[in-house]
Amino acid sequence: IALLGIDSRADDYGLGNRSDCMIIASINQETKAVKLISVYRGTYVYVTENGTKRLDKITHAYSYGGAQNTLKSLNEALDLNITEFVTVNFDAVIAVDSLGGVYIDLDSSEIKYINDYIDATSQSSGIKSSHITSTGRQRLDGVQAVAYSRIRYTAGGDYKRTERMRTVVEAMLSKAKTLGVGQLNSFADTILPRIRTNISSSEIWGLVPKLASFKVTESIGWPYETQGITLDRWYGVPVTLQSNVERLHKEAFEQEDHEASDTVNEMS
Repeated sequence: IALLGIDSRADDYGLGNRSDCMIIASINQETKAVKLISVYRGTYVYVTENGTKRLDKITHAYSYGGAQNTLKSLNEALDLNITEFVTVNFDAVIAVDSLGGVYIDLDSSEIKYINDYIDATSQSSGIKSSHITSTGRQRLDGVQAVAYSRIRYTAGGDYKRTERMRTVVEAMLSKAKTLGVGQLNSFADTILPRIRTNISSSEIWGLVPKLASFKVTESIGWPYETQGITLDRWYGVPVTLQSNVERLHKEAFEQEDHEASDTVNEMS
């Protein structure tokens, strides 16, 4: 399943509604193991605009054709066959409030920036929150969790930010596992109106009782190796796309003999 966090603010290209966060959630239905794979938004691959492929940041695929166009870019660049998606505006993570908050470890470098993001998120969402002044394990409300996931100016930059996004998803799953079915149903009632997805309602409600058995076993950022280049803007070029794809299939999907497709090799 592709989890797409949508940012409706225009970027430097004048594009809005880009996919600012892309997380692939791979769920093993037998073992209930969940693997979270962030695809860095600046990754330089083919995207399709008005029927024409061109090299661009993968984040722009959503601007050019929505969730299905993003799936097309992800599938072609990573040799995958993702068919299901969930899109959510960052403010919708405020639904974490219906879980009673989540627990996150904060360090001093994050405290330096989080409160500005708390103020911005409160303003955009209309939901009040409070500043955080202490490091260590903290219970974050929805606004604070959104603010935490938006931090990007510490060591690691945008790569670290994607890790924080996965941390929030993991924390939400961990908290959900402690709730009863009635509480989970209440959470689903809160979050479902805030998302767009091609997964049927019956499938979603069928997953609710199984949440307690799910466990995140791997959390990674992709590509593993990149080289930044500056053309008209900065881009993250996989080095090489072929080797990054083959390593992903080997390490994340246990496909030892996977060979990159012709599409990936051409793009590489």
